[in-house]
Amino acid sequence: MTAPTTRVPLSAFWHDLPVPARWMLSTIVVDFFGNGLVLPFSVVYLHEVRGFALSLVGVLLAIPALVGIVVVGPGGALVDRIGARPVMTVVVAGQLVTLVVWATTATVPQAVVATVLQGLFNGLAWPTVNALIASLVPSGLRQRYFGVNFTLLNLGIGVGGVVGGLLVDVHRPGTFVALYLVDAATFLAPLAVLLGPLRHVSGKAPTPAADAVTPGAVVADAATYRTLLRDPRLLPILALGFVTAFIGYGQLSSGIPAFARAASGISTQALGWAFAANTAVIVVLQLVVLQRIEGRRRTRLLCVMAAVWGVSFVCLGASSLVPGTVSAALLFGACASVFGLGETFFQPTLPAMVNDLAPDHLRGRYNAMSSLVFQVASVVAPACAGFLVGHGLAGGYVVLLLVGCLAAAGLALLAERRVPPEVNGVRRSPAASGATTR
Repeated sequence: MTAPTTRVPLSAFWHDLPVPARWMLSTIVVDFFGNGLVLPFSVVYLHEVRGFALSLVGVLLAIPALVGIVVVGPGGALVDRIGARPVMTVVVAGQLVTLVVWATTATVPQAVVATVLQGLFNGLAWPTVNALIASLVPSGLRQRYFGVNFTLLNLGIGVGGVVGGLLVDVHRPGTFVALYLVDAATFLAPLAVLLGPLRHVSGKAPTPAADAVTPGAVVADAATYRTLLRDPRLLPILALGFVTAFIGYGQLSSGIPAFARAASGISTQALGWAFAANTAVIVVLQLVVLQRIEGRRRTRLLCVMAAVWGVSFVCLGASSLVPGTVSAALLFGACASVFGLGETFFQPTLPAMVNDLAPDHLRGRYNAMSSLVFQVASVVAPACAGFLVGHGLAGGYVVLLLVGCLAAAGLALLAERRVPPEVNGVRRSPAASGATTR
């Protein structure tokens, strides 16, 4: 029996949020303002400013995910062993250094070094930050936290994208260098929080006694990733994560901008405004969506996301039919905006499912597995997009994305049959809860 859905005001969420978690949220806008400065322009920077062939750019942008695949497993185990905060401190400092290297990249070997460093620290970042969040935020607040975090993140990215689009000029490489250096400086804010207000937080959970473990949970004291893969509840979530990463975030920073430039003739300024529109949709609608998805099945919300992304990719394909025109720019803006609507259903749900399923003492490993499938998809996605777009197969690229949307919806429905209702976001009424404990 499902409890009635109620809309909890956001003021209550902030009031109930532990103080360390508030500090975590406090730096998001500044940090991701820097990310927004450079996010839409990685392909443009390497291809049009540094002169690398588009096919080579696709390979270079796949390197971070390849490196991430190597480091994410040991990183997740390290988080469980020493705690999320110490690992996160090293990661943030490393990301700062990486952006300085990006700013000075002028040759292929330098680009390889930059992308390897990016993969090293980004590969560690995702499972570490999600594990840290889950250690600070109670289960009942996690879905909202991930949603609010995503709103603030996109506010920073959106403002950064607009500023970056106004400032960069492919004929003045120094403008790109300046943006990467500013992005590096923004990492000083989260580093200060980790070394200051959160210095006493470890993010490490003790291993529970055998008689305290929930039936069906992973209980191994030194659990390997093979142990986790024997959890049938986790497998469909991982498969869903792979597909959504491939058609979504694996394309957003590489394939979609490459398509926009090569097939649709979109200017760098229009790219910046399209990403700003994406962000505006998220900032305006994410909190509204959060109010309406409380207590609803997360797998059904992911089906909605797949349908919305399908509409977005149709707009993307249509923009290539009128290349270099205002209509193309408007259609690409529509693509980015509708994609943002789908993100408001995705971001609060899948991370919350992983962390609600994970035992506290194995949270680093569960988040590492989730990160791993995203990294694998991010290896395949840029390379695939680079090949298709670079060889004039724009139509095939769009069809591939649409097929991926159908696959994502099917995997979401499969996951619904495997995961417990509580992990799927379904609240139980007090009477039902009592019946299950008798």
